[in-house]
Amino acid sequence: MTHTKKAHRPQRPAAGTHTVPTDVLVLGATGKTGRRVAARLREAGTGRVRAASRTGEFRFDWTLPETWEPVLAGAEAVYLVAPDDPGPVLPFVTQAAAAGVRRFVALSGHGIDKETSGGFGAGMLTAEAAVRSSGAEWTVLRPNNFFQNFDEDLWLGPLRAGRLGVPIGDVPEPFVDADDVAEVAAAVLTRGGHAGRVYELSGPRALTFADATETIARAAGHAIRYVELTPAAYRAELLAEGWPEAAADALGAMFALHRAGHSADVADGVQQVLDRAPADLEPWARRIAARGTWAAV
Repeated sequence: MTHTKKAHRPQRPAAGTHTVPTDVLVLGATGKTGRRVAARLREAGTGRVRAASRTGEFRFDWTLPETWEPVLAGAEAVYLVAPDDPGPVLPFVTQAAAAGVRRFVALSGHGIDKETSGGFGAGMLTAEAAVRSSGAEWTVLRPNNFFQNFDEDLWLGPLRAGRLGVPIGDVPEPFVDADDVAEVAAAVLTRGGHAGRVYELSGPRALTFADATETIARAAGHAIRYVELTPAAYRAELLAEGWPEAAADALGAMFALHRAGHSADVADGVQQVLDRAPADLEPWARRIAARGTWAAV
């Protein structure tokens, strides 16, 4: 791993000062939140925005430490989207702080602090611990499942096929709009007053997956069945659809966390940061359905 030499290390602001970062590194910049964060920062006229990923404007790969130093040189703040593998997270955060990064905003998950099995969120938990110990300002964002899981990837195919099956039962989930998460992240990255805070980010209502499926079916104008699966049946279906075993296991562990109720409560993080209510699933579903996204196949 390459480290910036001490002689070239930028001076940090004195403790208690809150200068606005004008050079922001956004990791996961082709992902659901990363690309939205980068776009919002650019719309706001935030100095230099480095949209970094394996295939983005700035090449960044967690498994290739030689790609870290180029994207970090001069960066003042980092939007940190950790990989599933926790191994490189602490070394990266340490290198970033040594290079002069003075603000981290780490994406995590609602209820992740209750995870004790080790089966889900190891990268996110490591990122939380790493930024806390970095010596820089830090903020942690813990969102619920995104609306966009229904229209961009995870559950899009099943909804189009007219059947969504997951192992969750009647435990509710206050789904959140990824656009709200991105707006919160952009605000926290570029404004003062959020250091040392953990924000749980949810939508305004706790809906069961059956409720969410019904809402989307109504917006789409055709029947979509919700089916309750056992964890074993869900894993078998994922594997039959071609999901890698590691991904199937990670999704199973995610639903185990949800079934325990650790992410079921409505949270007020969006309201705290943006001074407005979070978006609601139903009007969002109507907008997405109008594009033909869930047209039956």
